[in-house]
Amino acid sequence: MTFILGIIRSCTYAVHGILFAARSQRNFRIHLLAAVVVPAAAVALGFSRLELVLVILTVSLVILGELLNTGLEFLLNLLEARDHPTVRAVKDIAAGAVFMAVVGSVGIGVLLFGPRILAVLRR
Repeated sequence: MTFILGIIRSCTYAVHGILFAARSQRNFRIHLLAAVVVPAAAVALGFSRLELVLVILTVSLVILGELLNTGLEFLLNLLEARDHPTVRAVKDIAAGAVFMAVVGSVGIGVLLFGPRILAVLRR
């Protein structure tokens, strides 16, 4: 029973973290919206199971990046040396990681959604 309670507690902490990020980070809210809309659009357009897996993985990667970036930013903000060049570099690198995840997701989205959207528009 203690094992199950530990898992429930861990999940509760995780949900609290996600809700905190959603309340405090505009970009995270935008990505959460995309995390709902994009898979729904993929289902509506008749994506195969493998294509849906790719969509879910790319959306998850962006959400993961945003959460890690947010956590790192809050941790670094605890430091007194907020304007330190190394702190700035770490924040920029973390933001760059999220940006690369978004660029990759957009590329995959264009490859998967593009032909279907064009087919719908041609009808």
